[in-house]
Amino acid sequence: MGSLAEASTLPYWQVNVPPEEREDECPPYLLSAQGKDAEILGTPDSEYQRMSWPELQGHIAKNRLDIFQRTPIELRRYFAFNYKIKMKYGSVMNFVLGEKLHWKHPIVADGKPFEKDSDLSVKRNDWPYGIDERISHLVVWTKFPLEEDPKMGRDLTDRQRKQIDDYVEKTFRVHCGNDNVIWFRNWASLKSVHAVEHFHVMLFNADQEFLDKITGGDVPISEMV
Repeated sequence: MGSLAEASTLPYWQVNVPPEEREDECPPYLLSAQGKDAEILGTPDSEYQRMSWPELQGHIAKNRLDIFQRTPIELRRYFAFNYKIKMKYGSVMNFVLGEKLHWKHPIVADGKPFEKDSDLSVKRNDWPYGIDERISHLVVWTKFPLEEDPKMGRDLTDRQRKQIDDYVEKTFRVHCGNDNVIWFRNWASLKSVHAVEHFHVMLFNADQEFLDKITGGDVPISEMV
C-alpha cells in the first residue's frame, strides 16, 4: 500500500491505505495524532522492522521505554478502536474496568500489595508493540497503587520494585526461565490508561497453555477486530 517514496508525498493519514479508500480530510480518530505517532502512521508498514528480544531487553534495561511503538497499521487500528471506545464508554478506563477486568469503581484492594490474588489480574496487551511475534506482551493490573519515589521523577521505589520482581519471579520466571521474562512499568506520560494501576511483563517463546492459564484464556482485542 505504498512505497517509502510515495509515502513521503502523502499526508500521514493516507499512508498504508489503498488509493481508492484514501480520504482527503484526516479521519476524526486520527486528529489527535502528533509527533512520534504521526511519524509512525506516515511510514509504510513494509518498512517497519520489528524489535527483537535482545533489543527489547536492552531498551528496558536502559529505561528507554519511549522507543517502544506499534507497527504503522496496528497504530492506526489502535487509534480507531480507542476512538470508538471513548464514544461508547466515555473513556478507555471505563471500558477496561467494565469489560476487561470486571472491577467496580472506585477500585478498592482486598489486602496489602501482592497479598491477595483478587487484587491482581493478568491480561494480554490488547494492542502490543511492534515486536518479534514470539514475544507475548502481558499487562498485570492491580487494585492497589504502586509506590513511587518523587525524588526519582515518579519512578518506583526500591521496595516496590522488589515486590514486583518477587511476584514476577514466582508467577512467570519459574515457568518460563529467567532469560525469557522481563517486566517494566511505563512512565506516566506513556500510559494509555492512567486511572488503573498496572505494569507490563514480556515473555519470550512462552507456552500457549501457560498463557491461557495465567490470563484466563484472554485474547488480545487486536486479534478479534
